Amino acid sequence: MNKGLVALAIGGFGIGMTEFVIMGILPDVATALDISIPQAGHFISAYALGVVIGAPLLTGIGGKWPAHKTLLFLMLWFTVFNSLSAFANSYHLLLISRFLSGLPHGAFFGIGAVVASKLAKPGKEARAIATMFTGLTLANVIGVPLGTYFGHNFSWNVAFMLVGIVGICAILGIKFWMPELPKSSPDGIVKDFKVLKKLELWMVILLTTIGTGGFFAWYSYIAPLITDVAGHPETVVSYAMILAGLGMVTGNFIGAKLAENFSPIYAVLIALILMVIALVSNTYLAHDKVGVLVMTFLIGTIAFCLSTPVQMAVINSAKGSEMLGSSLNQSAFNMGNASGAYLAGLPIAAGYAYTSADLVGAGMASAGIVITFIVIYIRKKNKKAITTAHT
Repeated sequence: MNKGLVALAIGGFGIGMTEFVIMGILPDVATALDISIPQAGHFISAYALGVVIGAPLLTGIGGKWPAHKTLLFLMLWFTVFNSLSAFANSYHLLLISRFLSGLPHGAFFGIGAVVASKLAKPGKEARAIATMFTGLTLANVIGVPLGTYFGHNFSWNVAFMLVGIVGICAILGIKFWMPELPKSSPDGIVKDFKVLKKLELWMVILLTTIGTGGFFAWYSYIAPLITDVAGHPETVVSYAMILAGLGMVTGNFIGAKLAENFSPIYAVLIALILMVIALVSNTYLAHDKVGVLVMTFLIGTIAFCLSTPVQMAVINSAKGSEMLGSSLNQSAFNMGNASGAYLAGLPIAAGYAYTSADLVGAGMASAGIVITFIVIYIRKKNKKAITTAHT
């Protein structure tokens, strides 16, 4: 395997761990800082907001550097501020550190996805991107459960210390394994931003935001769903996170296969339809101790069938400015993270059951299906216009 892809996967592991471990230790953080669980959910949203702002900003700033140096800088930033999160001792300090640690996330994955596709053999781009995202999914099998275990049994701060250690490993991997690459944005940021005039690109970004928000509406409150709804002890949450992570690993490669066998946008459509079915079903099955664990694996699988296809869809829609478009899609993922966590928290804060989050997620995934059909329509219309112009 290409060592450059391994370095990207290690970085993805660290990013996946810090993004998702907060969800597993949400009750512990809330108790330690003397706040409610919906308030603790703000830490999820703060990180996501950092990604949204940081993706275009840091991609633009880093465009004047070779891509491998940009990736090194982004991972250094990530490591510093995630390590500082471990020492936050109040709601506001953790909120700020979570925001700052989220800034490099989108740019790293956005630039990394394009770099991965360039390191791949022709026709194997989807697998190369999936390899990078393997780090993200393995974080949910190893890193997140480990962080959740230490969060439950020792202190939530330990989880972020572990993230810092992974960040150091990623820095070393990029430094010694990543080949020298050209500038991230050889034509300059002004030319790159012209891609933002494309309606198709904005619709794919909206699709990512709304569609993936369905997953985050469920995943943000997985800990109380396992304990309060299904009736499992807190120790089971760590095992449930492993099941979700195994599902994500499985779904990541299924999604890559779908993207290779169909067009990426149709792979997205299939995944979103399955997501709606799974989330609605979970409102009934979550009350069963076995059913909730089975659905945890299935929802994780279906959700990550989206990752590679939707990333390829946005790269295809941002021709000439692929790194900016790819980074913006990471912003979209995390707008989905923020909106999913926030919207799902509203009925919970109003006194409804934790399963209400699943219905919010199903609604968001359904909206994603509608947007997918709009993207397909726009692409067919554009293709027809080009064909007409050439005849």
